[in-house]
Amino acid sequence: MFIVKDYGVAVLLCIITMLCWGSWGNTQKMASKNWRFELFYWDYVLGMVLLSLLSALTLGSMGSEGRSFVEDLKQADGTNIMSALVGGVVFNAGNILLSASIAIAGMSVAFPVGVGIALVLGVVINYMASQNGNPLFLFFGVGLVVLAIILNALAYRAKKSEGDISSATKGLWLAIAAGVLMAFFYRFIAASMDLENFVSPEIGKMTPYTAFFVFSIGVLLSNFLFNSILIKRPFVGTPTSYKAYFAGSLRNHMTGILGGAIWGVGNALNLIAAGKAGAAISYGLGQGATLVAALWGVFIWKEFKDAQPGVNGKLMLMFLFFILGIASIIWAGMN
Repeated sequence: MFIVKDYGVAVLLCIITMLCWGSWGNTQKMASKNWRFELFYWDYVLGMVLLSLLSALTLGSMGSEGRSFVEDLKQADGTNIMSALVGGVVFNAGNILLSASIAIAGMSVAFPVGVGIALVLGVVINYMASQNGNPLFLFFGVGLVVLAIILNALAYRAKKSEGDISSATKGLWLAIAAGVLMAFFYRFIAASMDLENFVSPEIGKMTPYTAFFVFSIGVLLSNFLFNSILIKRPFVGTPTSYKAYFAGSLRNHMTGILGGAIWGVGNALNLIAAGKAGAAISYGLGQGATLVAALWGVFIWKEFKDAQPGVNGKLMLMFLFFILGIASIIWAGMN
């Protein structure tokens, strides 16, 4: 299988992860004009599962180092399989709330608040389990991200001060709940892998490719419960149905599948990079997606176009703190 052996390459893969995780939300925005996010989300999950299988059968099965996908899956211990499945369930619970927040508040709020919280808590959780990287720079970077999250929330509240406060509050709370849940999913996947040795992983542990596939199955299975509930009892708007899903156009379905595949590419590369960079740094850099998504939301989707000058100042400071925080996290892995 393909294995990363250089820290610089690992950082590059994490940056690609950042771009993928911060950009998949564009597909939801593209589909939202005539397609409910609950229906979009089913295709998103299917895209993720297909990408995980593709990566396992290609990068996860090539070369002479490590175990191939099929061999690895056969020898995986039940405890580790369950850990990756649980990671998928936890992720799905958080990510579906994040999608709801995008639908209500937009990418420039849902990602910085939701994924920003996931970054902060996730780095702490993963560092406690596997202490790779300089803690001073790591947690200084995390602190800067916290400041960026606060500034984003203040900017959004100020933007909505003359509008729908109830909607603003709901969008923020959904993002906060999503962030708390998503902070824990990565630890379950990491625990199912041997992060110290991808070349000759411990018996019973899984390679990142196998762990990602099992994780995606957990997402798929849990979606029958989580998304079925939201289809009948949505956070906003009227209930929809599976009949509406199957009546959707090919373009709508393909947009959702593309979104899931984009996220999946990022996740596959991030798990591969974790063997060299460590779980805390790999996860933290990947969740720099908050900055990418905020840029899309502010400059492409114009989600703050009617904001007052004071709000724009908060947004600029938010971007600055995110950039400095991400740079500090990268530096932590080099010292």
